[in-house]
Amino acid sequence: MVRVKFILPALTEATSPYWRPIKYSLFPPLGLATLAAYLGPDDEARIVDEHVIPLSGDDEPDLVVIQIYITNAKRAYRLADHYRAKGVFVALGGLHVTSLPDEAAPHADAIFLGPGEQTFPQFLQDFRARRPARVYRSTAGRTLDRLPPVRRDLIDRRRYLVPNSIVVTRGCPQHCDFCYKDAFFAGGKSFYTQRVDDALAEIERLPGRHLYFLDDHLLGDRRFGEALFEGMRGMGRLFQGAATVDSILRGDLIERAAAAGLRSLFVGFETLSPANLAGSNKRQNLGRDYAAVTERLHGLGVMINGSFVFGMDDDDGDVFRRTVDWAIAHGITTATFHIQTPYPGTRLFARTAAAGRILTRDWDLYDTRHVVYQPARLTSEALESGYDWAYREFYRWSSIAQASLSHGSIKHQAKHFFYAAGWKKFEPLWDVVIRAKQLRAMTPVLEGVLSKVTAKGDRLPVSTSTLVAENIHPSQVEVPSRL
Repeated sequence: MVRVKFILPALTEATSPYWRPIKYSLFPPLGLATLAAYLGPDDEARIVDEHVIPLSGDDEPDLVVIQIYITNAKRAYRLADHYRAKGVFVALGGLHVTSLPDEAAPHADAIFLGPGEQTFPQFLQDFRARRPARVYRSTAGRTLDRLPPVRRDLIDRRRYLVPNSIVVTRGCPQHCDFCYKDAFFAGGKSFYTQRVDDALAEIERLPGRHLYFLDDHLLGDRRFGEALFEGMRGMGRLFQGAATVDSILRGDLIERAAAAGLRSLFVGFETLSPANLAGSNKRQNLGRDYAAVTERLHGLGVMINGSFVFGMDDDDGDVFRRTVDWAIAHGITTATFHIQTPYPGTRLFARTAAAGRILTRDWDLYDTRHVVYQPARLTSEALESGYDWAYREFYRWSSIAQASLSHGSIKHQAKHFFYAAGWKKFEPLWDVVIRAKQLRAMTPVLEGVLSKVTAKGDRLPVSTSTLVAENIHPSQVEVPSRL
């Protein structure tokens, strides 16, 4: 028997002035629950998500597994050092470990590089035999076929607004310079899917109607998407996810998703500048009509969480006003703004560092809220103040009302208005619900918001807005492979 403690340390921004309890109570640590599925029936396991559960270091399990993102790295290393000093075996993995293995290795007995589905079972076998390796690197043989069921029994559903999160693919077929993906999946397949039957079986296991696909790109494989959405038709599900501009405009996959129950979508617009798109290798957005994207989604009733990045090399002082005005005019329900952040391991970081433009390597500041590099056409102060202004301006009552009027029905307008307002304007209410551990009581409200808004007789169901955590780009969202 092995006693294992899985830990997701709190992100630094979760203790900053920007702290929003509801943001960090959205999704459970699905990646850790996926790894726990490889344990034996006699093993003991516990998952501690420090965003929702106080963490005590008084225990002495046989094994501690810690998942590391860039802004929880310092906290994770302190925890690792604490447990190792007590003689506990510590394994570290995640995006940051894969990007900077030499930094992480001194704090661990073993590190995992890349996706964990192929390496963690081998590690467990070696650990039981008392001969674990120092480094486990995922390369060949990546597959999602016949994965053991995610250990959802280790997740306290009461603590999350969206406990029904699910991931049915790994990676993304695109190659944007600012994204961790290429570094994380280096050495093997960088985009692959589950078997459709396995994905549908996992969906069937989830109670209630609502679920959230945390995949970086839910529409990334057309054949898989067609089969998945066909299998979901008739399930009565309401779901949310993320996709790219080009996938929304190409073919009829987005209509198939809407027919299966898609209700909101995170869309990476990122920038209105073609020069910025080309400079970041986000070529899938080049030459695409962003207005056509919003019109198509709104025509299906699907509301949008638009992602926008400030501080790219073509951005000047007007970028904030231009972006916010465009988002409001085109009925974006919720907006996720970011300051461009060159993460270690990305081509953006390599290029920026080579140019001598990295201002700090304090990873606590790499949260897309602080300027950590020298912008090309803006001062650091102007970039941070413009970022703050964009959030204030987009979520003014008058802005919310104006954006809601872009929809064609009163019901759709009302859903837009009350969802956007509820997401940003009622923090005290969210705090009360979270502290009372009653987030699950909000599920009927969420399902009501994600109800049909097209006119009677329309062929397809529709959607409202997304609950993806603001300021977290899809490339940062946790998926099970990221350990």
